[in-house]
Amino acid sequence: MVRSKRYKKALEMVNNLEYYELDKALEILKAMPTAKFDETVELHMNLGVDPRKADQQIRSSLVLPKGTGKTVRVLVFAEGDKADEARNAGADFVGVDDLIEKISGGWFDFDMVIATPNLMGKIGRIGRVLGPRNLMPNPKVGTVTMDITKAVNDAKGGKVTYKVDKFANLHIPAGKVSFAAEDLKVNILALVSAITKDRPAALKGQFIKSITITTTMNPSIKLNINAVSLEAKK
Repeated sequence: MVRSKRYKKALEMVNNLEYYELDKALEILKAMPTAKFDETVELHMNLGVDPRKADQQIRSSLVLPKGTGKTVRVLVFAEGDKADEARNAGADFVGVDDLIEKISGGWFDFDMVIATPNLMGKIGRIGRVLGPRNLMPNPKVGTVTMDITKAVNDAKGGKVTYKVDKFANLHIPAGKVSFAAEDLKVNILALVSAITKDRPAALKGQFIKSITITTTMNPSIKLNINAVSLEAKK
């Protein structure tokens, strides 16, 4: 793969054999050459779980303390009073059959889907297209609920959902390059703390096997797992 001069310059700033403490890693990340857009800062973790086992599936959500820096377009499947509640809370799209028809036709101009429990039977018809995009409402992450106002406010206020993939990896947005280093740190520590609490009770051995941070267009920086985990517990 041919790398750009900007990427090569960023790569020179990282010692790939070193595991950095979070403050130093963020200092390097913030000093890297930037793209022409506000890149997303991403947290990547490899876990010692077997995703094939039901009791080792890691899936949850968290409202980042400092937000995501992204404008989130929220779609709500609701009717009657709950539809009015969704609109009043600031949902971008509200409906049922009309939205199902649009999505079935290939429309996906939204970032998060929320639904009331009574409509999940209807929404199941488009599960095959929402599921692969991680958009299917799920009670485990708070997107199947009767508390529509809270769900919409959380989504707009910086909620992220995460799910371990088949290789036991998590990939989670933690903010934007434009964020202050301290705000990125707060978000990353909140994520590490939440994921640590997700450790399956029956799991043997090491739970978090690696942690890296990166931006959309730059190389990754390895973190010292023990140091970051200790900070996350404070």
